[in-house]
Amino acid sequence: MSESKLSFPTEIVELPSKGKIYPKDNPLSSGKVEMKYMTAKEEDILTNQNFIEKGIVLDKLMESLTLHKFDIKDIHTGDKNAIFIAARVLGYGSDYKFNYDGEEYEVDLSKIENKPFDIDALTDEGYGTFEMPSNGTKIQYKHLTEKDIDAITKEVLGLSKLSKGAPPEITTKLKHQIVSIDGKTDKNEIRNYVDNFLLARDSRSFRNYLKNAAPDVDLSFITNDGKEIEIPITVNFFWPDL
Repeated sequence: MSESKLSFPTEIVELPSKGKIYPKDNPLSSGKVEMKYMTAKEEDILTNQNFIEKGIVLDKLMESLTLHKFDIKDIHTGDKNAIFIAARVLGYGSDYKFNYDGEEYEVDLSKIENKPFDIDALTDEGYGTFEMPSNGTKIQYKHLTEKDIDAITKEVLGLSKLSKGAPPEITTKLKHQIVSIDGKTDKNEIRNYVDNFLLARDSRSFRNYLKNAAPDVDLSFITNDGKEIEIPITVNFFWPDL
């Protein structure tokens, strides 16, 4: 009897960032990720209590599904969302039901598109630029990866233990995200600028700008009463029969 070889079908996922925010030597810089279809092996990952308790279950799922290996922590959240949506469609189909404010809705995940992302506005290093409305200060910023977010969370946690006040989440994130101010890249100068010279209205303008400027998938959904919400990614996203 001849030995048969099983091959699994794969799909190419187009990343919202188009890969332009990553270093050239990172596999993600191609702007595409090849994924295999979910199998029972991946269901084992999704139910692994050790992974769930450590909060790494979705990272382990991504590692198992992506064929071109890369450090999971190097990926941007928007690109990660695109991969998870593709994984859900390949694993369980595109019909997704969810509840919002007591009403049940159904969405076709295959119709979700990437948000527009202006790669021509990026620097050679993959940084974005923004000019502060009040005084014209020009900054360059990076699109945060999972590794950056982990570093921010760790710093905020450390600072909250030293102070009884509210943890400085906004300023800490800005200090990690801004990479230059009027061409100056010194980290101490950036931190000093955020703490002492960045006006609240400029900070808000920058953060509002990022909502549309960052690479991501468009999860907006219009409810029956005309309200725009974001499609929730909950446990039954990967377990549609729950």
